Amino acid sequence: MKILLVSDKECPYYWDYYQPGRLADIDLIIACGDLKSQYLSFLVTMGRARVLYVHGNHDQTYEKRPPEGCDCIEDQLVTINGLRILGLGGSPVYSGGPHQYTERQMARRMRKLRFRLWRAGGVDIVVTHSPAQGYGDGEDYAHRGFECLLPFLDKYKPRYLVHGHVHLNYGAQRPRILQRGETTIINAYERYILELPDGR
Repeated sequence: MKILLVSDKECPYYWDYYQPGRLADIDLIIACGDLKSQYLSFLVTMGRARVLYVHGNHDQTYEKRPPEGCDCIEDQLVTINGLRILGLGGSPVYSGGPHQYTERQMARRMRKLRFRLWRAGGVDIVVTHSPAQGYGDGEDYAHRGFECLLPFLDKYKPRYLVHGHVHLNYGAQRPRILQRGETTIINAYERYILELPDGR
C-alpha cells in the first residue's frame, strides 16, 4: 500500500507541474492540514486514491468551502485496507483562532475516543496537525507540540504518527522522521511517500 502524506505546502510536483499519471500508483492520501481546499479536491480528482484530512490552524476557509470528494477524519477512527487510522487535527492555542486547542481540550478529545479504540483493538496511524511535544515541534510558542500526545502514544503504540505544522525549511537540521518507542513519527511537510504492506 502506497500512501501519500501531504501538509502545509502545496507540492509543485502534484499541483503546479502536475502531469497525468503521477498519482496512479498512490493508494491513499493523508493530509495533515494547512493546505488549500482546491488542492485536496484536485488530488482526489486526478488520482484514484481516497483523501483523508484533518484541519490545520490555518484552515478557516474549510468551513465555507471544504475539499470536495475528501473525507474529514477529525475525532474519527476509520479502517482502510486493514489499517486503523485516527484523526486529531488542530494546533495548541496561540492566537485564539479556530482549530486551536488547550492541552486539556486535546486530552478530552482523546478520552472520548477510548471506546472506539478499544473496540477496534488499537490504532495503526494517528494523523495530527501539530506534533507531540519534544518530537519535531518548534521552539517558538506557535509551533510547540502537544504534551498529551506522549502518554497516548505510549499507551496505544501506533505504528505511525504523521503530522504537519512545523515546516522542514524552518531549520536545516530539522529531521523528517523520529522515533518514540514503537511509534515512527513522520513530518508530512509538502509530501512524503509511506509504503506499507496491506493490512496490519
